[in-house]
Formats: sequence, C-alpha cells, structure tokens
Amino acid sequence: METIRNYLETMFARLPITLEVQKAKNELWQMMEDKYTELIKDGKTENEAVGIVISEFGNLDELAEEEIATGHMIVYTSADSVLQICGNEETFGLEELSRCCEIARELTLRDEWKVGRVIARPYVGKKKGEFVRTSNRHDYALKPYGQTALNALKDAGLDVISVGKIFDIFDGEGLTESNKSKSSVHGMEQTIEIANRDFHGLCYVNLVDFDALWGHRRNVKGYAQELEKFDEKLGEFLKLLRDDDLLLITADHGNDPTHTGTDHTREDVLFLAYSPPFKGSGKLEDETSFAVIGATIADNFNVRMPEDTIGHSILETLK
Repeated sequence: METIRNYLETMFARLPITLEVQKAKNELWQMMEDKYTELIKDGKTENEAVGIVISEFGNLDELAEEEIATGHMIVYTSADSVLQICGNEETFGLEELSRCCEIARELTLRDEWKVGRVIARPYVGKKKGEFVRTSNRHDYALKPYGQTALNALKDAGLDVISVGKIFDIFDGEGLTESNKSKSSVHGMEQTIEIANRDFHGLCYVNLVDFDALWGHRRNVKGYAQELEKFDEKLGEFLKLLRDDDLLLITADHGNDPTHTGTDHTREDVLFLAYSPPFKGSGKLEDETSFAVIGATIADNFNVRMPEDTIGHSILETLK
C-alpha cells in the first residue's frame, strides 16, 4: 500500500492545497484502497495488486461510459509535461475534442505552466470492454524554442520528411513533407515507400504503438507481437539501403511492458547505427543527450548546426 500512497502523492504534488483538491485526493485514495483489498481477497499477491491498481485505475474502460452518459471530458496527465483529453468520436465528436484541446493549448501556454503538449485522444466504443483508441490522435505541441537540426537541413535545401507524429512534436517546424500514420506497421510501410524514392535528406520516423498501445497498457504479448511486425518490415527496409544511406534507431524513453504503473520507464534507451559500408560492430560510449544524434545527422550532410545548440557528432566513430 505504501507504493500506491507514494504514487498518489506524486499525482497531487503540484496541485494547489485546497479543500476541493484534498477531498478529491481522499476519495481517490479510498477507491484505490478498496480496489487493492478486493484484489488481495481474490488471491493476488501484494505486488500484483499494487501493479493492477496503479496501471488500471482510471483507465478508459473505467471512465468512458461516464463520459458518454454525461458529456464530461476525460482529462489526465502523467510524469511528462502533457495534458491529455479523451473524447468518444461518436458522442463527443472529433470537432468538439479538437476545439477543447485548442482552448487547453492556449491556456497552458502561460509562463507558470508551459505544458509541453496537449494531446487529443479520441476513442470509439459504447460499453466497457469495447473501448479502443483510434488513429485520429493529435498533439498540440510547443514550438521549439530555437532552431533545430531540422531547420538547418531544410535551410540547406535538403528534404526533411516526417512519418508518424514527428509533425506534431515539432509543430511542423523544419519539415518539407509530413505523413500521418495509422499504426506502426503503416508507418514502416510509408518509410519503405519513401526509401524507394530518389530523395536527398532526412526521413524522420516515429512508431508510436510500442508506447501508446502496449507499453502504457503493460501488454507484454502485444508488445512482443509489435516487435515481430517491426522486425519483418525492418528486413524489407534494410534491403533498400544504398551505400550512402545511414540508418539510426533509438527511442525517446523507455516503456517496459513488464513494469508496474502506466508511466514511461526511465532506463537508458538504445542507439543503433547502420550503413551498408560499415564493417564490424561494437558498443558505443554512453551519451547524455539526444543532441548527439542531431549533430551527427547534420554532420552526415555537411550542414552546420544552428548556434546555441548542444551536442557533438559521432559520425567518424560510426565509420
């Protein structure tokens, strides 16, 4: 129970101390405690019960029926700088969800908050057990505070093509073309199609299903199946690489499906680099910033990084 209590304290840590907030906190604690007790009675171990309470409490199945019945929005956040709003596509409507998110985006631009992203999370379904999120998610992000490697590449006349939610993350800055994906498999199919083109520049791909569908939901089987699908598509993609192509694979954070809770996990992430002319393999030194990747990409195209950016290129090390 101490783990659940600490989780709840973290959830409310930045909220103002008012009677309303304290009341909500106490009610939430009571409900979580009741759920934990129920799970223990059903034969769950302490660790299992804690994991279920933290990962499932307040999930879509628990809240969607009320949202449909009352019209109330489902609003939630996490350890990251995000505000997420869920709405049923059939009853709440995508247009209304977008309108609410645009208002929230404007409000959260205030200096005291500066929330990184407001995310529209639409779903479909009419009763518990049927609710699923759709691919119509949209992120309302802050514009980058300065020029990025994407701007440098674009200004140098190179193609900067995005696949997945890259457009949302950078609010379109520094891109010459964007492609919205319906799924991670679709994203890889789009990437394969782009690789068959004669373009010169960067193709920047984000495959979100590992995180959104399987990591946050702690679905080990779904995560494993997604890896198998990615592995198959990666094999198709690798056959298309030319000698002057450079493939970089990484992740912006962990989301271990075997861990407790629903937040991102904080282990170090992988960084893989490959090009057909590469000979041999080995472990690279650990780095402290993703800026190393941006600097390496810019160096690959002999483009100077914008002023006041951090990071150093490891291109020569890769070769």
